[in-house]
Amino acid sequence: MKLYSYWRSSAAYRVRIVLHLKQLGFETIPVHLLQDGGQQHSAGYQLLNPAQLVPVLQDDNVSLNQSLAIIEYLDETYPEPALLPTDIKCRAEVRALALDIACDIHPLNNLRVLQYLTGPLALNEQQKLAWIQHWLTTGFTALEQRLTLTAGEYCYGDNITLADICLVPQVYNALRFNLDMQSYPHIYRIYQHCQQLAAFALAAPEQQADALT
Repeated sequence: MKLYSYWRSSAAYRVRIVLHLKQLGFETIPVHLLQDGGQQHSAGYQLLNPAQLVPVLQDDNVSLNQSLAIIEYLDETYPEPALLPTDIKCRAEVRALALDIACDIHPLNNLRVLQYLTGPLALNEQQKLAWIQHWLTTGFTALEQRLTLTAGEYCYGDNITLADICLVPQVYNALRFNLDMQSYPHIYRIYQHCQQLAAFALAAPEQQADALT
């Protein structure tokens, strides 16, 4: 199994967590999103993913992009531990929490969006940071409210789910950009709890071979 990844990519981070939770062996193929004008834009990588994004997972004859699709593939192919509840209603609620993060928070602060802000739109670094913090605050405020209804030890009760897989990389990203987490006690408590687990620690950006290169 091969994972095309960048150490600080939130989407790749999600997949790494799942691979470690399920104790699946994999080879990391680094794709540096900044060097050489962005290695994701190379002709060779575009053959793997025309969207020019990470991650891509290859498992025998299966090649997938989009982190949530990859994670659901892994969860169905390697079902232990399960990342979604068995109850239909609960499964939908966990997916909704995950999508709150993966669809409504993460894309607005993704690298290509930030590069467009400081490139063609000519925003300065202070304006870029204001954009990042605004959308993190908007998303986290809503998510925190939802977690008051669903959280136990984790986002949805007392078992790790897809929602936690999405939450941890997004909080890591928020801390990078100096977001004050005091207004989000459920979010930050769950993040800190997950950080104590081996799978999350092994998947952390700074633990990757291509970190800080």
